[in-house]
Amino acid sequence: MITANQLQELATTHGTPLFIIDHDELRNNYAIFKNNLPRVQAYYAVKANPDPVIVKTLFEAGASFDVSSIAEFNNVFENIKDLSAEDQHQWVWENIIYANPIKAEETLTELDKYQPLMTFDNREEIFKIREHAPSSRVVLRLRVSNAGAMVELSSKFGASHDEALELIFEAVNAGLTVAGLSFHVGSQTTNFENYMQAINMAALIFKEVKERGYDKMDLLDIGGGFPAPYDESVKPFSELAKRINTELDRLIPEDIKIIAEPGRFLVATTATAVSKIIGKAVRHGKLCYYIDDGVYHTFSGVIFDHCQYHFDAFKEGPTQICTVFGPTCDGLDVISMTEELPQDLQRGDLLSSKNIGAYSGATSTYFNGFPPAKVIQVNR
Repeated sequence: MITANQLQELATTHGTPLFIIDHDELRNNYAIFKNNLPRVQAYYAVKANPDPVIVKTLFEAGASFDVSSIAEFNNVFENIKDLSAEDQHQWVWENIIYANPIKAEETLTELDKYQPLMTFDNREEIFKIREHAPSSRVVLRLRVSNAGAMVELSSKFGASHDEALELIFEAVNAGLTVAGLSFHVGSQTTNFENYMQAINMAALIFKEVKERGYDKMDLLDIGGGFPAPYDESVKPFSELAKRINTELDRLIPEDIKIIAEPGRFLVATTATAVSKIIGKAVRHGKLCYYIDDGVYHTFSGVIFDHCQYHFDAFKEGPTQICTVFGPTCDGLDVISMTEELPQDLQRGDLLSSKNIGAYSGATSTYFNGFPPAKVIQVNR
């Protein structure tokens, strides 16, 4: 864990704003996931934080990868570029799932030579894959409950139980190899029942498909949604893992490979943002601090990820509820309106925000001419 003194030293050396990634924490999170879900192979969801150094650390730790674009695919592929063509093909086959159910024709054409694993959830995608990536193995994405998730996904993707069998056999009849099923219970899911219901639904569909004579489905992707410990209200991951293990052992045969797409769980706690106060004002009787990072940059998760971030000051003193603004001229650039901070902080004082490694820098922009925070890698 990076100490407050280390954060201040890094800010003195590199300036602010900073986005500091701790690779010891990353490796530890990966080990926790593996140890708690022994039947499940982790396919890191690159979209959570596509930093190539994070991808490399997880690659070296033995992770597989969930990608959703050619750029993400190439990010991962960079780690195997020196392998022979045959070994590259085998590694992609075994360690990458293209888990975006809707893909451009050009993307499919580019992927086809690797015969990758990819998801689908509708008839149109079957025809598209048959035309542009016929050698792919396909996985049907199911629509499952996202109740209680911070970010809901079921309205955009997924086939219902009633649609599932029809789509599976339409894909088979189109000449595709249907390798299995996938689902996603929504990002940062604190309602653990979502997983239980989804596993039960998948088990029933596996059974129904086999009864109708198709026996090539040997993979279950239980998706992402594993909650990061942003605060004490989030139940321990070990509790969720125990329930998942029980359902998997009860319902899913041992010859079915089980994978998952953890993103936020692996990277959220790995990063800390360090910002500098650049202005201070009282608006309508309320103390406001202006810092050199904001919602168009590291704190973009406030907008895109429905996430709340909190700050720690490096100075102590009487506190009060205040607003923290970002540096841009947009009134939307509000990080928090209910932050409790020392009331006597001054220009040049530093603030830190932990657990900011997921869906933050990944959606940072150059809006208003302000560049993203400088990324610092520690404990590589």
